[in-house]
Amino acid sequence: MAKVVTAERIGRTTLELRQGNITKVAADVIVNAANASLSGGGGVDGWIHRIGGPSIMAQCRIIGGCPTGEAVVTGAGDLLAKYVVHAVAPRYSGKPQDAQLLRSAYANALLRAEEVKAKSIAFPSLGTGAYGYPIEQAAPIAVDTVRRHLGSGRTSLELVMFVLFTEHDYDVYRKLFPTTADPATGPAPDRSAD
Repeated sequence: MAKVVTAERIGRTTLELRQGNITKVAADVIVNAANASLSGGGGVDGWIHRIGGPSIMAQCRIIGGCPTGEAVVTGAGDLLAKYVVHAVAPRYSGKPQDAQLLRSAYANALLRAEEVKAKSIAFPSLGTGAYGYPIEQAAPIAVDTVRRHLGSGRTSLELVMFVLFTEHDYDVYRKLFPTTADPATGPAPDRSAD
């Protein structure tokens, strides 16, 4: 069973951190760490296409591609989700625009989820696999972007999850959440006023 930490409440939305396999998460939307050609690949992208089946790739071919920092939506095929949002993170270069493009990928994924009126969304750690973005730098960008979106008060999302496959990645993200966020110890802090 995956580790689950109910991290915090932001308005009416719960922000959770999990360690596990994102393809096994029942959410309205799961986010794919896609490449710009939407041609499939390794890591999260490969798993989503393998488990979701050929209908996802067929829709990606129709869309044709997605610029870095943007996101597009397809059906979810055989996955537990209803939709897959394919978000394209930057290849890490150490330049200032990397952070801007990564933030944009998360923000656009959230916007695509809102467009399909999703109530729940699950994110992997975008850009930190084959694209080489150091997770210690990427995680704060991811969490901050989601918190800002939820803090706007204009969201259909009731549950946002970060689902990290490895214990190391989970631990990096865990440091960004309140320590009182364990469901066994009571409700998490409400950050809606932050």
